[in-house]
Amino acid sequence: MCLAVPCKIVEIHENRALIEKSGNWLDVDISLVPDVKIGEYVIVHAGMAIQVYNETEAQITLDLITEYIYMENK
Repeated sequence: MCLAVPCKIVEIHENRALIEKSGNWLDVDISLVPDVKIGEYVIVHAGMAIQVYNETEAQITLDLITEYIYMENK
C-alpha cells in the first residue's frame, strides 16, 4: 500500500524541487506539475510530484494522518 503525504516545496531548480516532508528534505522531479511554486504542497509518488495541493487540503490531510498515528499508538 502507498500512502501519499503532502510535502511542501522549499526550492525549485528547473524540473527538480527540494521538498520538506516531516522534517526530512527530499529531491523530487516536478516535470508533471511544471507550474508548482515554492511554498505550495505536492503529492509525491516514486520520486515524482504528481499533484499540487492547496495549503488547506494539505493541512487537513496532515492533521488526519497525525490523528491516525496518534490513535494507533495509544
